[in-house]
Amino acid sequence: MAFLIRTVDITQSGREIVRDREIAQDTLTIGRAAENDIHLPDLAVEQQHARIEPVPGGQLQCEAIGTLGFTVDGRNTTSATFNPREGVELGFASYRLSLTQDGDGPVAITIQQKDEKPEGTDAVKGFALASALPSKRAMAWIGLVAILLAFLAVPIYTNLTRDRVKPDYDAEGATIMDASWSTGKLSLAHHGLEDNCEACHVDAFVSVRDETCLTCHEEIGDHADIDRQLTGRGPMSSGDQFLWAVAEAFGKEGPGNCTTCHTEHEGGGRMEPAAQKFCAECHDGMDARLTDTELENAADFGTAHPQFKAVFHPELGSDRTVRLSLDKPIAEQNGIKFPHDLHLSKTGGVARMAGNIGSKRGYGAALECKDCHVPTADEYGFRPVVMEDACEGCHSLVYDRVGDTFRSLRHGDVGQMRADLAAMDRAPRRPITTGRRRPGDYARGGRYYQDFGRPTRNYIAINQALSPRGVCGECHIPTSRNGRADVMPVNLRQSYLLHGWFDHKEHQQEDCTSCHEAETSKTSDDLLMPKIAECRTCHLGEDARKAEVPSSCAMCHSYHPKPMGPPEKRKDGKVKEVAVISRKPG
Repeated sequence: MAFLIRTVDITQSGREIVRDREIAQDTLTIGRAAENDIHLPDLAVEQQHARIEPVPGGQLQCEAIGTLGFTVDGRNTTSATFNPREGVELGFASYRLSLTQDGDGPVAITIQQKDEKPEGTDAVKGFALASALPSKRAMAWIGLVAILLAFLAVPIYTNLTRDRVKPDYDAEGATIMDASWSTGKLSLAHHGLEDNCEACHVDAFVSVRDETCLTCHEEIGDHADIDRQLTGRGPMSSGDQFLWAVAEAFGKEGPGNCTTCHTEHEGGGRMEPAAQKFCAECHDGMDARLTDTELENAADFGTAHPQFKAVFHPELGSDRTVRLSLDKPIAEQNGIKFPHDLHLSKTGGVARMAGNIGSKRGYGAALECKDCHVPTADEYGFRPVVMEDACEGCHSLVYDRVGDTFRSLRHGDVGQMRADLAAMDRAPRRPITTGRRRPGDYARGGRYYQDFGRPTRNYIAINQALSPRGVCGECHIPTSRNGRADVMPVNLRQSYLLHGWFDHKEHQQEDCTSCHEAETSKTSDDLLMPKIAECRTCHLGEDARKAEVPSSCAMCHSYHPKPMGPPEKRKDGKVKEVAVISRKPG
C-alpha cells in the first residue's frame, strides 16, 4: 500500500513550507521517536504512540500502542476504523493528520501543527505598545537619522562654528558630542583634554600638527637640525614609503613629526614610550650618512650599542671635563683622597670607629654605602656628599676648647681656616713661671713692656693642617697658591652620563657593589662606573626574548634633552618655530 506524507510548516511571517515524501508499506507508525514513519516532535506524544494499518473493505485502522489515545474528528478514542476516501482528521497533541484518498491513488496524510495562540489574541494585541509604534522599517530609519544628527551633524556644526582660541588644558571644548568620535582614552599626561578634542584636533579630519603640540610644549626643541635629521634618516622600505604616501594624502605630516613617536588614545595609563625602531632608523649606520658625526652607531642595546662614555675631570685643579669610553683607561682627578676599600672594610680602624660612634651617627658595625650616599627625595639619584654630614663624624675639625665649648674649623674656606687658627693665640700668653714678673717699667703694663718674639704657634698650626699628613691633607691634596699653603679645588660630579640616565629607585633590589667595584677601589682616581656588559646581564634589546628586562632606547634616553636640543631661541615675543617646518628635503 502506498502513502503520500505531506508535512506543512508555517514560518514566522506566515509563509507555508510543504514537504512531500512517499512510503510504500502496509503499516505506518506514529510517535515522538525519530524512527517512526510519522515523526511528531511534541512532548505530549509518546515515543511509540499509534499504528495505522489497512483492514478488509478498503478501510484503515488506527490503534493506540501506548496508554494515551488520540482524537478522530474531535472525539477521543484509542482505536478507530475509517474510510480514507471519505476523509478523516486524526489528532495527536498539537498535531493534526488529515487523511484523504482519490480513487486508487495513494493515501494522502497531511501533517500540520495547530495554532496555539490563545483566544482573543488579536483583541489583546490592540492594547500592546507595538501597535502604537511605527513599523520596524520606519523605526530603523528614524534611528539612523537620529544617530547621524547626534553623532555627525551636531559635532561637525559646532566644530565649524566655534570660536578659535588658544588651547586651554583646564577648559572644556566647544564642540558638542565629539567624545563619541574618540578611539580610546587619553594618557595621564593629556587626561585633562578628554572634553576638549579641538585643543589638539584643530581642523576637522586633519591629523594633529606639530604647531599644535608646540602651543603647550613651547620650550621643547627638536632632536637635531631638520636638515641633519633628513640626511641621517635611513632609506625607507617600499612598504613604508607606500604607507607614508597614503598617510600624507590624508593630511598627516611626514616622518619625524610629533605623532610618529607620541601616539595617543591607547589607554588611560602612562603614554607608551617610542618604539626602538624610531631611533634605529637614524642611528643604525648613521656614520655612513652623516660623515661628520661624533656619535657611534646604535640600533639595539643587546647587540648594537657602543660602550658607555663618562664625563669626568682629567686634571687636578681644573674644571675642564672630557668624555671618554669606559673601554679606555680613565683616571679621574677630583681633588679628593678617598680609598673606598679602606672605608668599606669590615675590619680595621674605620670599622672599629664606625662601631664606636654608630649609636650617634646611625652607623652599623662597619660603614656602608648608604652612610655617605643619601638618595634624593625621588630616589632617582643621590644628594651631594657633604663633609659635615658624611665625614666629620670620624674626621673631626675641632681645634680648640674654651671651657665646655669646642671650636671647629669651617670646612670649605681655606682663608677662613687661616683666620681662625691665626686668631687662636691673640690673647696674652700665660707666663712660663708664676709668682715672678719683670721688674720696673718692663713689667706687664709698664712703659717698656713688650711681648718679645713673634707668636708663631698659630702659623705653624696652619702649615701643619695643610700638610699632606695634616687634618686637611688627610682627604685633600695640598698645594700652594701665591706662596701660601692651600689645597686643590674639589670637583665632584653628580652625573657622569651626558646623553642618558640611570634610575636607582628601579634597581633597589640590587646591591651597590653588584655594579660599582667600590670594595676593591684603593684610590679616588678609579671611576666606579659599570660598563655596558654589567647592564646586559639583565637588559637587552626591545625584541630580545631571553632578556630579563627587554629595553628600548627610551628607557635610558630622551629625544628632547636640553643638552642635545638646538640652541635656545631669543625671547623676542615671536612664536617659536622649532619643529614647525617641513620634514621633506628641499
